Amino acid sequence: MWRLMTLCNTNVGHRPRLCGQALAEFALVFPMFLLVLFSILSFGLYVFFNQELANAAREAARYAAVHSSTAQCPTVSQLDPRSDMLPATGSYSRCDAPEAGWPKMTAVARANVWGISPSQVSLSACWSGYVDPVTRQRDESATTPGVTFADCTIGLVNPQDDPASLTCPAPVTQAPTDANRETAVANGDDTASNVAVVAGSTGTATHYPTTVTVYTCFNWRPPMAGFVLIPSQVTVRAVVTEVLQRQQ
Repeated sequence: MWRLMTLCNTNVGHRPRLCGQALAEFALVFPMFLLVLFSILSFGLYVFFNQELANAAREAARYAAVHSSTAQCPTVSQLDPRSDMLPATGSYSRCDAPEAGWPKMTAVARANVWGISPSQVSLSACWSGYVDPVTRQRDESATTPGVTFADCTIGLVNPQDDPASLTCPAPVTQAPTDANRETAVANGDDTASNVAVVAGSTGTATHYPTTVTVYTCFNWRPPMAGFVLIPSQVTVRAVVTEVLQRQQ
């Protein structure tokens, strides 16, 4: 720019005409350069935040997977395992529960983000398993004839198939219509409890391929959104599914 001004102030030959042409070209090209530059920066930030949310969802799903019904402080769904599926000497409590906002699982998710205010990360989860299609009895074994694996939902939306339809903050999962969470059938968002394995009287164990799906989201306000022609608010989402494991 200083060189252009120097050329403009030097009355030699045709330099004023060349200077005017250079200034006009600069005025046309420079905004386009800024547009491309800020677009690249915004896209890079979006990819970065997407990876951060995916990592948060992965860590939260892992936490819920290993803190199944056999854990001392289980992360639970809207459904409780039947009493005949729990160890005779063990105890079960709704320690990390959806009605409380899953405080432990949410804390794990928020602890694994960087560059995002942890309080702005919203989370929800649901549990999937085998269900009798007629009686809607949940927590069925995969070897039981006629049962089918039923995906859970969050706010009646399948997070694995249609995450873009989920709102942010994340919606709370719907509880079953039966007030007794132990005997309730799968008629809410969850199709399974957090049961992973049931030990038999003969020492054998029945393993349940129950999965937990965690949805995380963050409402991001891109810098220079109006200049780069993108919405002033972009919802970044991530969904991760893990198979539940027994905790010894």
